[in-house]
Amino acid sequence: MLPKNEPLNSFDWMVVNKPSLEEELTLERSIRSIEDCDNVDVLSQLCVAMAKAQHHQTRLLRQAVGHIALLDAVLSGGEQKP
Repeated sequence: MLPKNEPLNSFDWMVVNKPSLEEELTLERSIRSIEDCDNVDVLSQLCVAMAKAQHHQTRLLRQAVGHIALLDAVLSGGEQKP
């Protein structure tokens, strides 16, 4: 359910909010850890893990956006297309 007094804009949910300071610092710590690593095997394993995670997240986001679009169409009275 939408909060009261907020207009319905079907694309507002796609705006990515600015990360918190804690999130920015956590990311920066991770980046520096990667940059400081001299072990090629560790970096290779990290790249493989990140590629797998990115693939999984892409599939999950595609499914989620499709589901949200369907719900949006149903809520706005639109017809569902196969």
